[in-house]
Amino acid sequence: MEQRILGRTGRSVGVIGLGAWQLGADWGTVSDDDAFEVLDEAVDRGVDFIDTADVYGDGRSEQLIARWRRQLATDPGVTVATKMGRRVPQEPSAYTLDNFRAWNDRSRRNLGVDRLDLVQLHCPPTAVYGDDAVFDALDTLVAEERIAAYGVSVETCDEALAAIARPHVATVQIILNALRLKPLERVLPAAAAAGVGIIARVPLASGLLSGRYDENTVFPADDHRNYNRHGEAFDVGETFSGVDFATGLAAVRRLAPLVPDGATMAQFALRWIVDQPGVSVVIPGARNAAQAGANVAAAELAPLPESALRTVADVYDDLIRPQIHHRW
Repeated sequence: MEQRILGRTGRSVGVIGLGAWQLGADWGTVSDDDAFEVLDEAVDRGVDFIDTADVYGDGRSEQLIARWRRQLATDPGVTVATKMGRRVPQEPSAYTLDNFRAWNDRSRRNLGVDRLDLVQLHCPPTAVYGDDAVFDALDTLVAEERIAAYGVSVETCDEALAAIARPHVATVQIILNALRLKPLERVLPAAAAAGVGIIARVPLASGLLSGRYDENTVFPADDHRNYNRHGEAFDVGETFSGVDFATGLAAVRRLAPLVPDGATMAQFALRWIVDQPGVSVVIPGARNAAQAGANVAAAELAPLPESALRTVADVYDDLIRPQIHHRW
């Protein structure tokens, strides 16, 4: 798999990683056995970057990754990024050194490590980005060798730009997919200029870009694509990238003819992200081994032709831009 440097971490990672939200909660039930099979398949196919969070299943995702690593005969050499800050009320006053230490201690126990590879603030309140004390505290965690590096997972492009301006932020995680193009305008160029890594999340727009859904699709009650359609639980931009479901279906139908022979709509969508200058790694999730393997295969596709990239932009301008571009 093609390798890229993950921003200021200095680590080399494959362009397709694994998002481990599905292994924790909020995507319907995923058994422990299924989770281990996902991890096995992804790493066997070349994945060496896994993204999780302390809030995914209230630690279940982190714990599953630790159990999986313990049963392996050899160290797979995988970089594991986690996130912190969403297990408490979202008040800027919560972002203190003492809380960071406590949150890190819990994640280190969950993951079974002395030092965390990468810790990201998990979509914190906007005011946090302007607080020097927060970033001083993160620097302290690095100095104490609790974490090797830190980054920020953001909701908006303005938050991303504020994070990129911080001298020790190693990575920015942001929603980027064929239905969310705004980061291409300023965020990716700024990150590349600053040497900050870009972790592209929600790459399939919560499955919309898989091409498997239609107007009759029903999601389980414990799936965020059911209960967070209007932002009832967290930012609505995390569900279908904030795009109205019917509009998203219409956009995907217009994109479908662009899919290369022998590839799937999901693989096309992942390849589109890999082709964007400045992206370090894209982190699709998977609920079973077959999905994990299919995601990795996107890295084997040839770069998309310019005509396909233009069509993606045209579909965005026609259907998506009026609905969401101003929001995130």
